[in-house]
Amino acid sequence: MTTFIETIIVGGGQAGLAVSYYLAQQHRPHVVLDEAGAAADAWRNRRWDSFTLNTPNWQSGLPGAELPGSDPNAYLQRNEIVSYFENYIERFRLPVQYGVRVESVDQNQSGTGYVVKTSAGELEARNVVIATGLYQFPSIPSFSAHLPPSIKQIHSDHYHNPQSLPPGSVLVVGSAQSGAQIAEELNQAGRSVYLSTSSAGRVPRRYRGRDANLWQHEMGTYLRTVDQLPSPKAKFASKPHLSGKDGGHTINLHQFARDGIVLLGRAQGVHGQRLILAPDLKENLAKADRLEADFAKRVDEYIEANHIDAPLETLPALRDGYDSPDPTELDLKAANITTVIWATGYKFDFSLVHFPVLDEDGYPIQKRGVSAMPGLYFVGLPWLHNAKSGLIFGLAEDAAHIASRIVEGSSRAHSLTVSSELREHRNLTALREG
Repeated sequence: MTTFIETIIVGGGQAGLAVSYYLAQQHRPHVVLDEAGAAADAWRNRRWDSFTLNTPNWQSGLPGAELPGSDPNAYLQRNEIVSYFENYIERFRLPVQYGVRVESVDQNQSGTGYVVKTSAGELEARNVVIATGLYQFPSIPSFSAHLPPSIKQIHSDHYHNPQSLPPGSVLVVGSAQSGAQIAEELNQAGRSVYLSTSSAGRVPRRYRGRDANLWQHEMGTYLRTVDQLPSPKAKFASKPHLSGKDGGHTINLHQFARDGIVLLGRAQGVHGQRLILAPDLKENLAKADRLEADFAKRVDEYIEANHIDAPLETLPALRDGYDSPDPTELDLKAANITTVIWATGYKFDFSLVHFPVLDEDGYPIQKRGVSAMPGLYFVGLPWLHNAKSGLIFGLAEDAAHIASRIVEGSSRAHSLTVSSELREHRNLTALREG
């Protein structure tokens, strides 16, 4: 016999927990299914030892709980994030079941709900919330298969610390937040580092007396909705590099060059012992410089327009990277490259949902998480609704919206059931009396 649960939440990360919290507050029966063996798996097992959140603590709180940490302007480290999640689940007694993999979601025979096949058996639900996020599987270029077998390859998802890598030089591919932060740590640990850059931009950690994220919040940047993006694919753009491993200082590629990190253009392929590079290093540096300059200009204009008392500041105009060569290939053997770290982002796959609710990119077709299939929802995705939807800071609003839809739908279904039972009772009474 198939077990029925009113709502099944697939994924026990911050998005799934937020929906669970709101449903628990309304005393709605539900369960959270998570393939991992313990809470906060992404933070516990898929982040490096020195990992620090890029969002200040005031942007990192889960709904219903106090802000994490003692300082709202500080930044949580990996172990602190894990503890925060563990305490959250225990405090609100959220019904999370670990070690359960969801394999498929289909409509039930009556068309009024869903059949959810899992590694622990088959379940049935009126509502299903997909909260698996967008960063599901490491994305590594196919040409990685052509690297010499003597070179150790790992994704940033599996990087832990400099000591875990074999002796020799390290090539980091990708200069968004993860790649830049890892390259900085390796350089500080005394490793010889080569960084293959991308078009990721740069934003200063602080500017004119405030954290950059606070300026973004006050200027309404996070309120930009998905329909304001230049194209549907823009929601997949890599995030700019913002801060170093301690969360408190700006990462700058020009400073990297000054510190001895060898900057390269974008990695394009491998031929024998040679890494093929695009001659776009200067272009990538210019894009990062331009994004920072644009940010500073917007803040300056906002300060002036709103008569805000903020100290004047001129950001450092570093240009060391422009003096770097821009080769079209790197001799891996001559550079003594023994490790390649792929900081090249993630892939996602929502094919477990067997309905036509995905666009040409495989991204869910929905409106603020609500799909065209009654009772099927998505949460915790970048640009689900607006610029903060993919952040802990913003998912509470989306989770509350989805939970309210579930509660409304359940109340409506209950009313229809009661009305049907009353009609049936009246009909039976009429038959007896007749």
